[in-house]
Amino acid sequence: MIVKRGLTTGESVIERHEVEVFLTLAKELHFGRTAAELHVSTARVSQTIRKLERRVGVPLFHRTSRHVSLTAVGQQLHDELRPAWDGLGAAVRRAVETGRGLTGALRVAFASAAAAQLLAGVAQLFRERAPECEVRIQETQAHLMLPRIRSGESDLGLTTLPVDDAGLTHGPVLIREAHVLAVPLGHPFTRRESVRAADLARVPLVWLPGHTPLLPLRGSGAPPVTEGPTAETLQEALTLVGAGQGALPAGAHTRRYYPRPDIAYVPVSDAPALEWALVWPADRHTARVRSFVEAADRLIHGHEPAPWASATACTPGPR
Repeated sequence: MIVKRGLTTGESVIERHEVEVFLTLAKELHFGRTAAELHVSTARVSQTIRKLERRVGVPLFHRTSRHVSLTAVGQQLHDELRPAWDGLGAAVRRAVETGRGLTGALRVAFASAAAAQLLAGVAQLFRERAPECEVRIQETQAHLMLPRIRSGESDLGLTTLPVDDAGLTHGPVLIREAHVLAVPLGHPFTRRESVRAADLARVPLVWLPGHTPLLPLRGSGAPPVTEGPTAETLQEALTLVGAGQGALPAGAHTRRYYPRPDIAYVPVSDAPALEWALVWPADRHTARVRSFVEAADRLIHGHEPAPWASATACTPGPR
């Protein structure tokens, strides 16, 4: 049976109100109580049942002046129709709850310690509005962030812009930060106060899939860079840097959250700012997602203390 303002049976169409009248009368077995429950007249109930019986071709109820009961066919129709009707209602309620509700669970992905700290602050604010919604902050690798969001494994994630995916959208920029270059301790660059984007062509750069700080630097008019070894995680990338196998462009927060005795962080003076925002599928802009994005905006741009915004060279993004 398929809904068309109701249900279809072969070539016949059972309208939605006919299903409601039939199932309510099957429950109440009384025309007056059925009419009262559905806020219609008793005559309307009788008329609807007669119309339905003509369409089915047999009586669905035995009626006397004192008694109403289901016929064998009526009982069969009720037993098969009731679960389908209940399932349809439950499916609609779940869809509404997903789209408009502030209960259930919201899964938010991150790929760095700084992002985790910021999301923890956002989650605290979010729970003030939606105490019945559980926030699950999920760690992932940078290159798995967007696939995880696209697949629905995470509802949204905090990552860097731009996001080159037409199926994803993002909220306001939350944090803007400068670029730094992680180099081995004792590297000639450590004797400078800063380097320029063009200087990156002078050292091999550790490649970290999904790690976006390198991308805007390539479009800055600097000479082509030389890609060094590939790392799977940020800690692995920094280990390669410390071992002298290359340098790693990163956001300024990295020197606060990932200090190492074998690495120095040198500012890149002419690199464009690195921008962070919450990203989610454009077709899954649910109430939970909207509320979480609003909480993030309030934390960073409102009057709440922002855990990450105090990091060196990190500032709240523009409204």
